[in-house]
Amino acid sequence: MPKITQLLFDCDNTLVLSEELAFEACAELSNEMLKKHNIADRYSGPELMTTFVGQNFRGVVTGLQQKHGFKLSDSEVDEYVSRELGKVIETLEAKAEPCVGVMPVLEELDKSKKYGMAVVSSSALSRVQASVKKVGQDKFFPKDHIFSAATSLPVPTTKPDPAIYLHACKVIGKDPGECVAVEDSRSGTLSAVRAGIPTIGYVGSYGGVIKQNEMAEVLKEAGAKVMMDDWSQFMDCMAQIEAA
Repeated sequence: MPKITQLLFDCDNTLVLSEELAFEACAELSNEMLKKHNIADRYSGPELMTTFVGQNFRGVVTGLQQKHGFKLSDSEVDEYVSRELGKVIETLEAKAEPCVGVMPVLEELDKSKKYGMAVVSSSALSRVQASVKKVGQDKFFPKDHIFSAATSLPVPTTKPDPAIYLHACKVIGKDPGECVAVEDSRSGTLSAVRAGIPTIGYVGSYGGVIKQNEMAEVLKEAGAKVMMDDWSQFMDCMAQIEAA
């Protein structure tokens, strides 16, 4: 196995507790869409998050169209995506907090200089930047090493497409096998694994042991090599991957 020299972190609910905040805004606009097309179903933020966790809002809109049988024009999708982004950034700038226990780990990694560090997210770049800045994590990541599947690619996409991880590796100048990804969702784990990147599954942001255990099985099935439910376990997880 190649020497690991680069860490690639998902953002939402891996570095920053942002998914619940973001999906509240997503639900408002999703329900507006459904009402406009005379569809009776409605979603709460948690319900939408359960169905679409790890995807950006463009992916949510695509999923809703497929599930409920309606069609938006490209310009309508772009308008909804733009509106959602504004709502989410405003909320994150006011309320976002770091995931429990992540800050000491980032401090230790930054001090050791053993690995390069980057953020690889499905979310729009401005949202990711706002999140890491609000919680004081922007100092750990070079500005050009924050990547967005919605913004950084020539054609916007979302995880589980591996394109954003492959793009990040290319820009940073690393082979996928030299990297380790940290992901909390099935779609994110699939994205990293499909790019050929060893992946740590993180379930600490899910509420309750039962849900954490359920998600641990989901992430293992998606290809995560090791699991952690607390950031204090990160160095042990890295040791397991590097010893493989």
